Amino acid sequence: MKKIVLSVVSLLTLGTLMAQSMDENFDARTAGDYMGVVSPEWTTWSGAVGGAEDVQVTSAMAASGANSIYFSTVAATGGPQDVLIPFGGVYTTGSFVFESNFYIEDNRGAYFNFQGEVAPGALYTMNCQMVNDGRLLLDAGAAPLIETTFPSATWFNLKIQINLNTNDWELLIDDVSQGVFTNPNNQVASADLYPVNSNAGGNNLANYYMDDIVYIHTPYILPTRNAAVTNIYNTSGLATQEINPSVTVRNLGTTAITSFDIDVTYDGTTYTENVTGVSIASLATYNVDFSDAFTLIPGLNEISATVSNVNGVDSDDDGADDTKSVSLNPIVPAAGKVVVGEEATGTWCGWCPRGAVYLDKMNDLYPEHFIGIAVHNGDPMTVEPYDLAIGDYISGYPSMLVDRGADIDPSAVEGDFLDRIVIAPKAVLTVGSDYVDGATSMNVSVTADFLEGISGDYRLALVVIEDGVTGTGSGYNQVNYYSGGGSGVMGGYESLPNPVPASDMVYNHVARMILPSFNGMAGSFPATVAAGESHTVSFVVAIDPAWNLDEVHLVGILIAADAKIDNAGFVNMDEAALNGYVSLDEEVTVLSSTNLYPNPTHDNTIIDLGNLSNENVSVEIYDINGKLVMSRNYGVLNGHLIIPMDLVDLENGIYLVHILKGENQEIKKLVIE
Repeated sequence: MKKIVLSVVSLLTLGTLMAQSMDENFDARTAGDYMGVVSPEWTTWSGAVGGAEDVQVTSAMAASGANSIYFSTVAATGGPQDVLIPFGGVYTTGSFVFESNFYIEDNRGAYFNFQGEVAPGALYTMNCQMVNDGRLLLDAGAAPLIETTFPSATWFNLKIQINLNTNDWELLIDDVSQGVFTNPNNQVASADLYPVNSNAGGNNLANYYMDDIVYIHTPYILPTRNAAVTNIYNTSGLATQEINPSVTVRNLGTTAITSFDIDVTYDGTTYTENVTGVSIASLATYNVDFSDAFTLIPGLNEISATVSNVNGVDSDDDGADDTKSVSLNPIVPAAGKVVVGEEATGTWCGWCPRGAVYLDKMNDLYPEHFIGIAVHNGDPMTVEPYDLAIGDYISGYPSMLVDRGADIDPSAVEGDFLDRIVIAPKAVLTVGSDYVDGATSMNVSVTADFLEGISGDYRLALVVIEDGVTGTGSGYNQVNYYSGGGSGVMGGYESLPNPVPASDMVYNHVARMILPSFNGMAGSFPATVAAGESHTVSFVVAIDPAWNLDEVHLVGILIAADAKIDNAGFVNMDEAALNGYVSLDEEVTVLSSTNLYPNPTHDNTIIDLGNLSNENVSVEIYDINGKLVMSRNYGVLNGHLIIPMDLVDLENGIYLVHILKGENQEIKKLVIE
């Protein structure tokens, strides 16, 4: 503890700054004391001290001296202890340190959070959950920002160091950094010590000691002219995707900022935005959206942003906060993988706007790799077989199933998506149809081209979804608990009434049909399927005249033997018609006489057709989404022939090469790097 206090004291000698701090090791207390009673710096969530919410001093064990405090619960909801350590105000600038020694009993968990406002419950700025299996998860209200481990049944030191000026938050365990992150809620007001262990798969048992608790806030004196980069965001994506980053600039001076330049550098490329005609007040922020796009590259690389030319002057009064860098390590998706998110929702459900917002977000972030399906309950958009089936998988509304894994809150969908997108699928799916204008029904084929062999009960299913759905009845009114903003920002719903009238609602991703059932078509495949084989299942879709076919998508789903979704393929109506309907008697036959090399390749490949006997030969190349990108008809050929293919016009990626020789067709996977 002395090392921390001395380092802060040395900072204070540089000026007239007054730090707010606390250093509590409990050795001046008596075992059995309630901290809210004996210390004015401690209280509880409700303000009631000396009772069930408060924590008592114990002499059972300590990291230093004789005493510590002890938290315990066996309740899934945690508590009843709920101890608050106010920090003396709301801090948005300067530096802040919080640390404590923890002893977490074997197979038990622990938890604490930071509050961002003086009134508890108004803003959670950070959650730290230590799970009984040794995982430690740090988040700011959504997906974990840091995932690491902690030692059980031994004392260890946990420290949070924050530079509030530059919005850099760091977690250290026993003085070893576990990671740095940028917090969307860059402020602190108190620490909430609350025993709970039901998050992230915990066993509901939280039993832990805390000792040597310290916090120190060192203020910052604003210079005259100072712009700081505090955040770089809109950087999520998969490798090879394009991003248009955004940068948050904060005025950490006393003079209004009217102009500045921002440089962003990534992978050796720098783009600049010149910002003029603004008036950013002291301590206010301004977000800059870059019009130029960067392509994400595989591997761990930094993206940095630098502010300069503030109010027309080359340098401002504090250069230490002019540049911010964050690490990007985009995930490389498995070839041909599409992840399915099935959301259980209903217009009667006041929290369900959250599901709609996150489905839209995922569609915007990962348009080629994610397909969202909104399965409605108890409203005019309900598809009863789908609704009843998904009801067996969820615990409430809204809920989300990602590839039919565990039931999650829709706000956690991106984490599950990133876990699934790297898992190589057994097959890629192509969806085609024979729809013609004015038809009241259509045949739809879902073809699985197998990249790996399978055995067991794999099945295909078809889902019809529609965007842009509207209605006029009261059943289309959306109940909205986010109205008024009391429950936070939620994609604009905080500015809408409760309920949102039908005239103002547009519903996307709406499930219109699932065929033949939630569990798919029994007997879709033989008992064993080899890599390279292709199999098709056909469906007859009755077209509802109320559907807007310009907004309809057809989704093919491959359901694995464990009932999880292995992969999917989706197309709009035009793309389905372009792919064409594959009837069962046209199902492809697998050959073994054709070779494709080099593979992977860069700009050309060779197709070795083997021995031909007056056979008509054609080659079609489809991208991973089922779009035809190249077609060649070579006519009738004879003998052992080799055909070169020029691929310079094709982008890097995974392709399926359909080779037709007479009545037989073979499909080969081609990788262009």
